[in-house]
Amino acid sequence: MSSHRLTRRGVLGLAAAAAPLAAASAARAGRPSPAAVPPASASPAAAPPAVGISTLGFPDYSNRELADELARLGIGLVQLFLNQRDSRYWMYNGRSDLADLTPDRSRAVAEAYRSAGISIHSIGVYTNLVHPDEAERKANLAYFEAMMKVGDAMNVRVFITEAGHYHSGAPEPPVPHHFQESTWKTMLATAGQLARLAERHGATVLLEPFYRGFLASAKRTRVFLEEVGSPRVRCLLDPANLLEINDLDEMFGQLAPYVDCIHAKDRKLHVDRGVPAGQGDLDYPAFVRLAASRTPKAPLVLEYVGPKDCRQALAHLRAALGSGPAPAPASPE
Repeated sequence: MSSHRLTRRGVLGLAAAAAPLAAASAARAGRPSPAAVPPASASPAAAPPAVGISTLGFPDYSNRELADELARLGIGLVQLFLNQRDSRYWMYNGRSDLADLTPDRSRAVAEAYRSAGISIHSIGVYTNLVHPDEAERKANLAYFEAMMKVGDAMNVRVFITEAGHYHSGAPEPPVPHHFQESTWKTMLATAGQLARLAERHGATVLLEPFYRGFLASAKRTRVFLEEVGSPRVRCLLDPANLLEINDLDEMFGQLAPYVDCIHAKDRKLHVDRGVPAGQGDLDYPAFVRLAASRTPKAPLVLEYVGPKDCRQALAHLRAALGSGPAPAPASPE
């Protein structure tokens, strides 16, 4: 928590910027770098991961206003959180009433972005799957399917969620709820139900690990996904969420085969709150090098950014990708 390029149309223009990453990867593998291969034998450099942005941090914009502003910044992909002025349905770790989000309204939201040349990679759901009460889990799964129906209308088939968080308010038990054996078994059953819903809608659900939740490490997340065993349930990797527990090599080593999207934010070590890219301790050059080599098809989605800091975060990510500084339009006020 939330294909990216500079713009989808600008991806090919970044191919040259990916050459240093390809050379470093080749050197580690003991192969000649692309530069050492005669031009006649050289294969085209792979395009770097696409760059996009989460819409969560822009609550004062309508969807059309936001789409126009992001297009001016050269962003061609979003992860859609229904948190805009004309689509206020975002609810973290719970559910909201979607009754008036009709198929026509859903299509209008999607068209606001697509008409500006921006694709919608995924929709953020982030309901609570780990709640101990069966009725609550059932209601949250129904809410998840309602969001999939919104996605049907928008022609968006990827949905993002964490496992969720539960605290009863009573003193913490010796083994926290997230790590109890019964919770693991219940979560496997819940993820199985989610996989069946995703199958029904032709969708994929990406689970996002976080070091203080059920999916607390890269290894625990990998083991969970292996036990779920469904191609409909995969992973969104947010390195800032695991920085306290895993180093970057561990994250990509454990999860790369499952990663379909990556959040690009940051975090200071030993600090709970995430921050925009470039304001924490994450090694961004190493991060994007691993993303380019291990998960090249997964977009890098800027998160924890809004009107005041999106340009700085975008510049930091683009610099790490080797594409130079961000364009110079004024930041939105």
